[in-house]
Amino acid sequence: MAYHQELEPEPEVGALRLNSESNQVESLPSLDGVEEILGYKFENRRLLEEAFTDSSFPDKCVSYERLEHVGDSVLNLLFTKEHYFKYPDLPPGALTRLRAANVNTEKLARVAIKHRLHRFLRHKKPLLEEQIREFSQAILDYPLHSNGLVDVPKVLADIVESLIGAVFIDCNSSIDIVWKVFKDLLKPIISQETLKIHPVTELYEECQKKHLKVKFVDLWKENMAFNVFIDDQLVGRGTHGLKKEIAYNRAAKDALDNIGRILGKKDSTDES
Repeated sequence: MAYHQELEPEPEVGALRLNSESNQVESLPSLDGVEEILGYKFENRRLLEEAFTDSSFPDKCVSYERLEHVGDSVLNLLFTKEHYFKYPDLPPGALTRLRAANVNTEKLARVAIKHRLHRFLRHKKPLLEEQIREFSQAILDYPLHSNGLVDVPKVLADIVESLIGAVFIDCNSSIDIVWKVFKDLLKPIISQETLKIHPVTELYEECQKKHLKVKFVDLWKENMAFNVFIDDQLVGRGTHGLKKEIAYNRAAKDALDNIGRILGKKDSTDES
């Protein structure tokens, strides 16, 4: 069993990254730092190197993609098991929503940022560092989860899953060891009490209860925006220059923020 096992240090492999703009080689933090973060020593250090090697990195015949595939399945199983015993009365649909909230791209990307795992990634993606900075800044407005309102660099979630996959393979497929290693790292874990409804779902549910008609108007090709009309009245607007889905989600959130005030005015006008 590899958990907290003391091993002789092996020579560091792959601790360099090619600077995409200058073509110069930059030094990266030693992967020993990942083991310190995890509190776990790898039997097979090649798995650790593979977990942090992007396919864009030159002269590498492996990338994290296979381990990411493994880690994705393992993570889903871990939360399925955890929630099954923690919420004995919760129906399958609610369990599915709870698991999805804890394993989706934004949640895992937050884990990477919190523990600064992105520092160890070997890659050659010119825009990635800036994307990571923007994401780190954007999530400050949403302490737990934005529910689709911020742009997430997928690679951040990928390396968390690949690292989970690497530990799973390294410890001879022990689910218990993987959970012991990652349970605290994955905090804050979204619970049934802290789970938020996605803004689009919440908007439709709110309008259905009040017998209101919702209409999204797609203006993304023209000006990167969506408008939301409720009973033919403009209630919300959302924009995003890179991803259409985020503009759509932001429009729903804006409509939710405005619906009470705007429809309240409408009710007052109707009464007078």
